[in-house]
Amino acid sequence: MLIDVSRSWLLVVDVQEKLVPAVFQHERFVGDCSWLIALAQTLAVPVVFSEQYPQGLGHTLPALRELAPAARVVDKVHFSCTAAACLPPELLAERDQIVVTGMEAHVCVLQTVLGLLEQGRQVFVVADVITSRNPRDIELAIERMRAAGATVVSREMVLFEWLRQAGSPLFKTISKRFLQRQA
Repeated sequence: MLIDVSRSWLLVVDVQEKLVPAVFQHERFVGDCSWLIALAQTLAVPVVFSEQYPQGLGHTLPALRELAPAARVVDKVHFSCTAAACLPPELLAERDQIVVTGMEAHVCVLQTVLGLLEQGRQVFVVADVITSRNPRDIELAIERMRAAGATVVSREMVLFEWLRQAGSPLFKTISKRFLQRQA
């Protein structure tokens, strides 16, 4: 199954101020996360940010929030967004595909993905835009999510599936902004 731009939304799990510096390749991760959020915004795909115990861990990185100023921010103390029941019910009702990015892969991302799968959702984990402190935890989390039924994708897979075809003015705009690397 392909990711459908009209049926999906982007969930950005716990990319918070006090957590980010501790994760593997955090600068690259934040850049990739920014890329994916900007893409979602360009294509009018709803974005939701979750925050794990924001009083202690800080809020979503301001640079990410600035990319999606109208995005919903939900807070939680459970590791899983589904256990916390904090995800917007209208999005869950209207859009059955959830594209998941964030951190940490083996804790909050994993538990959220498993919970969404238990609810019968179509879940797409963006493997190159999730992270943890330890790279081995990322690998194990991806293996477990895939085994549980999540579809593991890359950020460019998301882009091309959301677009579906080349040759349009939209494709040309997206290509220039998101695919052609600046030297």
